[in-house]
Amino acid sequence: NFSIIKNDRRSPERHAGRGRRGARAAPTGRDSGVAVGLARRSLTLPHAASGLHAGDWRPSAGRGPLGRRTSLPAAAIVNSSPRPLQSYLRLIRLDKPIGTWLLYLPCTWSIGLAAEPGCFPDWYMLSLFGTGALLMPGAGCTINDKWDQDYDKKKVTRTANRPVAAGDISTFQSFVFLGGQLTLALRVLLCLNYYSIALGAASLLLGSCDPSVCLPLYFSGIMWTVIYDTIYAHQDKRDDARIGFKSTALLFREDTKQWLSGFTVAMLGALSLLGVNIGQTVPYYTAVVVVGAHLAHQSYILDIHRPADCWDKFTSNRTIGLIIF
Repeated sequence: NFSIIKNDRRSPERHAGRGRRGARAAPTGRDSGVAVGLARRSLTLPHAASGLHAGDWRPSAGRGPLGRRTSLPAAAIVNSSPRPLQSYLRLIRLDKPIGTWLLYLPCTWSIGLAAEPGCFPDWYMLSLFGTGALLMPGAGCTINDKWDQDYDKKKVTRTANRPVAAGDISTFQSFVFLGGQLTLALRVLLCLNYYSIALGAASLLLGSCDPSVCLPLYFSGIMWTVIYDTIYAHQDKRDDARIGFKSTALLFREDTKQWLSGFTVAMLGALSLLGVNIGQTVPYYTAVVVVGAHLAHQSYILDIHRPADCWDKFTSNRTIGLIIF
């Protein structure tokens, strides 16, 4: 989705005669980039798809247990839903949709880069990516909760109230629900033409992408993931150490801020290189500078020994994604 999405503009039905900028790509039709995004983003951000366990307490308006903020609009949607449905909405973390945001926003970066100068990105692309970003992290959370229910219930305090661990949803019910999620995700994929589906699969090997565009943006996404995932992991470091799990929080320990600074520099460098390669202008580099300031401030004031503060800093990364978009 980092460069093949540009093929959408070569569709004769929708973009005849329009110019292009950035990497060259063969005409494929409007759906190529979506296929790439669905195939590749699920691999690039595995934590966002299945490992984000944010908000495993039950939703409430304002702040949840341990003083953590919940997303009021999302929590209100869940709380106002029929009671039998609430457990399933919590299972896919709809009450705290930060995982969906962190998966979706890098997709919007590439959609934005593929847009014509001065034009808003394609709404169809944004909506299709958004649907996939909602379904796939939810499916990942369902799988994660099925596999980890014994750990969640007995060994990690923060996750004891997850729907499967708490017994609100049985293992069989979660399996049936997972089938429904994957069926809907397949339906999204089938909105594309067959050529686009094949192109999306081929792009996993970078065979269809312009490396000068794809690799810097891909690398910056990885660096960003390591930054917010490390902050997130500090919430559970005591339980992880006791159980024997490994994480970057336990690896970096008191040197976490230095490591975060290094990853920030790498991310900003990759975004800057991308801008040079595709001829970006002042607004783009201004956004990169603002992102750098946000990340630097985030790392400076981060208290890795306070789970509530780690959660606040973790969720603030949505702002970073929006700034780049």
